[in-house]
Amino acid sequence: MAAQNLDDVRAEIDVIDRRIVELLAHRQRWVVEAGRLKADAHAVRAPDRVEKVIEKVRTLAAQAGASPEVVESTYRAMIGAFIDLELTVHREG
Repeated sequence: MAAQNLDDVRAEIDVIDRRIVELLAHRQRWVVEAGRLKADAHAVRAPDRVEKVIEKVRTLAAQAGASPEVVESTYRAMIGAFIDLELTVHREG
């Protein structure tokens, strides 16, 4: 996995970013569906579920050789943004 130069590294990161965005779009479709099914705003926020997800992804990060702290920070930001979207979907019915 040794890169020849910075351009090679950036090209690989660009490929990864495309995959991440595709996965985020896929996750968003399911978040929107969940927003339609939940009974109220508390169910959308689901703080207990958020903590379970964080615990799970920290474990997955460690197993994959990623920083659990970076993964947790990333997931907290992502979950917060998806909760905002889900609340909007839920309000709009």
